[in-house]
Amino acid sequence: MLATNLRSLRAKRGWSQEDLALESGLHRTFVAHVEREARNLSIDNLEKLANALNVPVHELLI
Repeated sequence: MLATNLRSLRAKRGWSQEDLALESGLHRTFVAHVEREARNLSIDNLEKLANALNVPVHELLI
């Protein structure tokens, strides 16, 4: 669910993975791995992604 929500919210903003990476302070390949469900995510990085997308954390998880 997280991967789908992350990809959808990113696409709604017209952002590339690189854009989201820059906004969140994370590496582009990390964002790509999360979207492919190939990487586990810490709470800190989940918060960074949510903050970059300007959404509450739970919106990424439901």
